[in-house]
Amino acid sequence: MAQQAKQAAQKLGGMFPKGSGKGAGTAAGALLTLGALGYGVNASLFNVDGGHRAIKYTRLFGVQNEVFNEGTHFMIPWFETPIIYDVRAKPRNVGSLTGTKDLQMVNITCRVLSKPRVESLATVYRTLGTDYDERILPSIVNEVLKSVVAQFTASQLITQRERVSRLVRENLVRRALRFNIVLDDVSITHVGFSPVFESAVEAKQIAQQEAQRAAFVVDKARQEKQSVIVRAQGEAKSAELIGEAIKNKPGFLELKRIEAAREIATVISRSGNRVMLDSDTLLLNINNAQASPASAKK
Repeated sequence: MAQQAKQAAQKLGGMFPKGSGKGAGTAAGALLTLGALGYGVNASLFNVDGGHRAIKYTRLFGVQNEVFNEGTHFMIPWFETPIIYDVRAKPRNVGSLTGTKDLQMVNITCRVLSKPRVESLATVYRTLGTDYDERILPSIVNEVLKSVVAQFTASQLITQRERVSRLVRENLVRRALRFNIVLDDVSITHVGFSPVFESAVEAKQIAQQEAQRAAFVVDKARQEKQSVIVRAQGEAKSAELIGEAIKNKPGFLELKRIEAAREIATVISRSGNRVMLDSDTLLLNINNAQASPASAKK
């Protein structure tokens, strides 16, 4: 670059008269110095964007432990190289096919939000590099899921899902911290069983519903039977009471006859047609009613 600047200065000096060679050389030197200074300043600065952190690698001492925050920082060109990390939480879905306590195969998917521990970025770079999540998360998530799911049966994975999620979260957070990885959130997003198990569960649900329906039918029949018995007992008691009333009080039958005649008369009176009924039809044959006591006296 210096050779190119020198050639450009010589060309620029050729454009001036020979008498002004000394002034042209001074201008070219100043221009060359200014360009070299600008290049040096630009090469000596590096920026750390928001949500990122940086560490330095030096050719003499290797990776340094100092962590640089957001902003513009100074470095020595060629001798120092900045390594920038994104320290914002990144989502990742990890699926695993594992077996339950009762030997049922389960497809389970776990979603984690991970980021590197800021104060340990130098250690993360030395041991894992910049793709730390690709190296660590799939293996530890699979291992933790298999170890936790093996403690529960297939039905318990559904009924005790909150407990399963808590155990997976606690184990994953503990394992990830060994590699200086922080997990902000761990959640189970999907649990899928084999088609054979799902068919068995569906058949069991249908059988339970049919059993409940049969129990309802039996209970309904029992209630109807009890209702018939109670109704029959009531009618027998009513007949017994009516018989006793007729036997003890002959006027009871006449009272019932008068009530029936009144009901017949009420219905006919509401009709738009004119109807002629005799006393026998209205159950008010007074002659028969008077003859009955007379015959009884004889």
